[in-house]
Amino acid sequence: MDSLSPTERQNYGGGGSGGGGGEEKRRQLAKVLVKVNIQNSLGPVQVVTPPETTVGELMKAAIGIYVKEKRRPLLSSSDPQCYELHYSQFSLESLQPEEKLMNLGSRNFFLCPKPGYAVNSSYSTTEARLVAKPPDTITKFIHFLLL
Repeated sequence: MDSLSPTERQNYGGGGSGGGGGEEKRRQLAKVLVKVNIQNSLGPVQVVTPPETTVGELMKAAIGIYVKEKRRPLLSSSDPQCYELHYSQFSLESLQPEEKLMNLGSRNFFLCPKPGYAVNSSYSTTEARLVAKPPDTITKFIHFLLL
């Protein structure tokens, strides 16, 4: 540290003349990396945002990135009002849209549709019924093989 100038010592916290009178400057975070897992998605959406961002703004940004990257499964709606943000998929309590990220104490969240909304819109209800109930010919064939 002897080779540092007085300005560099002050920047590194090495004291020196011209200190701030014992007053430390607190560094404010310019932006934070937040990861949002969307229900049934393979990986989290990474959002770089200021810490003053609200939960509602984070949901809008995460959904926008998800749609822009054309991730699967497709979302039935890109409206943030249709979704809830939670601390994890096991948390029952959703976060309030007006809460600020810096007050939450976490940078990992889980986004899921509000009750009554479906995330995956690629299947219609008739297709879902066909997948749920196998055709009779396959069932008879499997039964024949087991005998």
